[in-house]
Amino acid sequence: MSKVVVFDHPLIQHKLTLIRDQETSSKEFRELVEEIAVLMVYEMTRELPTEEIDIQTPVAPTKGRVISGKKLGFVPLLRAGLGMVNGLIKLIPTAKVGHIGLYRDEKSYQPVHYYAKMPVDMEQREIIVIDPMLATGGSACTSVQLLKDLDVKRIRFMCLIAAQEGIDRLREEHPDVDIFTAAIDKQLNEQKFIVPGLGDAGDRMFGTD
Repeated sequence: MSKVVVFDHPLIQHKLTLIRDQETSSKEFRELVEEIAVLMVYEMTRELPTEEIDIQTPVAPTKGRVISGKKLGFVPLLRAGLGMVNGLIKLIPTAKVGHIGLYRDEKSYQPVHYYAKMPVDMEQREIIVIDPMLATGGSACTSVQLLKDLDVKRIRFMCLIAAQEGIDRLREEHPDVDIFTAAIDKQLNEQKFIVPGLGDAGDRMFGTD
């Protein structure tokens, strides 16, 4: 069974509290989401393999370590996932980025897939799927299955806030996908929003209704 990791770092929790606050502006919300994503992926990549190489400093020759082995890829779910990916590319500029477009049917609350665009070598990379919220798990499961259909073998899922229902569904349908989040909230309401959550992340990020 996949593992579920909740990041309790003080900086992450502090910024998470700020984005939950309904008084936080769209500008601040976008900035904070990007900062949290960077802090989370910093922890997620702690175990990346490195190798030793020879370099020349301005003073003397020496040895240093660089990342080796696994290549990374990020797949944000449109549209809210876009707010998390910019900071990650700054941190890991060699990563490739794919995109998956999903929207929620407001009657059935099921995800509707409308777009996918991937770099040609995604199957060779370790992929991190990015979405601010893991609510019912529908979008997460759909996106992971799409990647598996493209022969991607190594997939992880990163979100800011998760509901237990979404975690359970993703682990049941894709037990090989580890889940990384900053918080697990109590429940979903009748409209399938996470409670207490932070509202609609896309609307708050881009100032839409």
